[in-house]
Amino acid sequence: MVLNSTTTRCPWCGGDPLYIEYHDREWGVPLHDDIRLFEMLVLEGAQAGLSWLTILRKRENYRRAFQGFGIEQVAAFTEEDLRRLLADAGIVRNRLKIESAVRNARGVLGIQHEFGSLACYLWRFVDNRPRQNSWETMAQVPARTDLSDTLSRDLKKRGFNFVGSTICYAFMQSVGMVNDHLAGCFRSEEIRRMAQTLYDHHSETG
Repeated sequence: MVLNSTTTRCPWCGGDPLYIEYHDREWGVPLHDDIRLFEMLVLEGAQAGLSWLTILRKRENYRRAFQGFGIEQVAAFTEEDLRRLLADAGIVRNRLKIESAVRNARGVLGIQHEFGSLACYLWRFVDNRPRQNSWETMAQVPARTDLSDTLSRDLKKRGFNFVGSTICYAFMQSVGMVNDHLAGCFRSEEIRRMAQTLYDHHSETG
C-alpha cells in the first residue's frame, strides 16, 4: 500500500520505510484477534520512554523472544525465561517491562475467562464501534482522553501494569479503537469505511 511521494500521510511516520509501511497497513485498523491485541499491548508498554520506530525495528525479535505472543505461553514464563529475555539484545532489556509482559499475559487469561476474549473486553469500551476523529493537525491529537483514563484504571484494577492512560491511548489508536489519522491523510477515510463495515457486520451478527 506504499504509494508515491505525493501521497499525503500523517507526518509522524516521516520518511522511514518501516514507519511508512506501519502507518499505511496497520495503524488504526480495527483489531479483534487476541494474540495481536496482546502483542500491541506488550509493544506499547515496551515503547514507554522510547520511540515507536525503535520498537518497530525490534518487533520480529519480540515475536521470537515471546513465542509469537502466545498468551498462555507468556503467562507461563518462569524466572529462567526472564533471565533469557534480559540477556536478549534484540528486545528492550528492561526488567520491569519484561515482567509486566508476563504479568499482563496472566491478566489477559483472566479477562478471557470473564469476557470470552480480550477483544470483547476491549471493544465494549467503545460500544464495539471505533471512535472517528477528524483532527487537522498533530497538535490537536490528544495524548490521553477520558476513555483511555477509564481503560487504564480498569486494567490496573485487574493487576496490569505499564498501562497508564497515555500508553492506553496509543494502544487504542494502534488497534483501531479510535481513528486518529489526520483529516488530510489518505488513510483517514479508508479506515473510516473499514470501521463502518466491521460495525455493520457486528450489528448483523451480534
